[in-house]
Amino acid sequence: MKKTFMPQFTDIGQLFDHQLEGLKWTVAHAFNGSPFYRKQFEEAGVAPSDISSLNDLTRLPFTTGTHLKEGYPLPLLSVPQKDVVRIHASSGTTGKRKILSYTQNDLDVWFDMFARCYEMAGLTEEDRVQIAVGYGVWTAGMGFQLGCERLGAMAIPVGPGNIDMQCQFLVDLQPTVFCCTASMALLMAEEINKRGLKEKINLKKIIFGSERSSSAMRSKIKDLLGLEDMFDITGMTELYGPGTGLDCPRHEGIHYWADKYILEILNPDTLEPVEDGEVGEMVVTTLCKEAAPLIRYRTRDLTRKITKPCSCGNILFMHDKILGRSDDMIILRGVNIYPGQIDEILSSIPEVGSEYQLHLERKDGGKDYMTIKAEVRQGIDPINANQIKDKIKKTVQSKIMVSCDAHICAHGELPRFEGKAKRIFDNRG
Repeated sequence: MKKTFMPQFTDIGQLFDHQLEGLKWTVAHAFNGSPFYRKQFEEAGVAPSDISSLNDLTRLPFTTGTHLKEGYPLPLLSVPQKDVVRIHASSGTTGKRKILSYTQNDLDVWFDMFARCYEMAGLTEEDRVQIAVGYGVWTAGMGFQLGCERLGAMAIPVGPGNIDMQCQFLVDLQPTVFCCTASMALLMAEEINKRGLKEKINLKKIIFGSERSSSAMRSKIKDLLGLEDMFDITGMTELYGPGTGLDCPRHEGIHYWADKYILEILNPDTLEPVEDGEVGEMVVTTLCKEAAPLIRYRTRDLTRKITKPCSCGNILFMHDKILGRSDDMIILRGVNIYPGQIDEILSSIPEVGSEYQLHLERKDGGKDYMTIKAEVRQGIDPINANQIKDKIKKTVQSKIMVSCDAHICAHGELPRFEGKAKRIFDNRG
């Protein structure tokens, strides 16, 4: 019988029972093993014995990125140091990095979750997976590689950049799956076409991690490479790493692994649950993480909960794609703008390509202005720039109720990136 990495719950009730047992275990484990968590619980007036239902989750205090930095170098540690077999760190560029500890069981859980992502994307032992993400202390490379090996597929760990080697291995080793950021995928798709390699490679699928991608960008990548499908993978260093959720082939939302963590979607200001379908901050509580458990950890990632079950039949819950981070939110003339909203708006305009930049300036005695620089889609003549500019301005005004200017660029004019693209330039000082 073929091994599956999917949980074998037959109904939602079983999943909720599993979550409650995991919540009770996590709270007791953290209380008994971590001086930080014990202090947090005592200050909140809650003890492990108080957890008798999933509703008791709201009695627990929040954990934040600041707590992780204050606890440097081994924050939230809830096991003896001798039980830690690995550390990974976040890719933050300012101040102390967030370092997370892992026991052997933590690693096994993570790689099983990642193998589940590959399984949901339809991969088998017959696939060859070229991995073009960062290696080292970051979670990306290790997650993609060891999850692939756990599934039993062939891993080709090239790492980021090195376009010549990427192209050579795509031709010589005939990988069927490519794993990278969306920006790297666009760069590779354009390069493969420029070099005339499309008919010499065997790519069927791409799995994107670490970065939002607009519909226009995904459509362009899919067309340039002739792909069967593309998938978004989610995750963060604090929550094991990438591999904590994936959109299935129906693409109705991101299935997240609710047997491994509880997800709340809360208003980032009030910390109360948002209405179904409203954007809120993802707050996660792990259910079996040993070394550095997360209890109501504020991720700062913004999304919506999807309440409608997926037509694929999988009972695991879904959330929408990540729209951005609460600390990336732009406030322009009193209006909250999420980067994901700009992605969606530009993707709805057929003449606009996949690449854009957002420039914010303060002029006229303190008034804020927004200019969107957008490339035309390949094959569109920029001679019609004024019409395209008007479409962008009108659509932005109607969708997010703020005025902007627009500047139309020729296809290929804006820079391409091997890692995450830089699209927001806030020059307001």
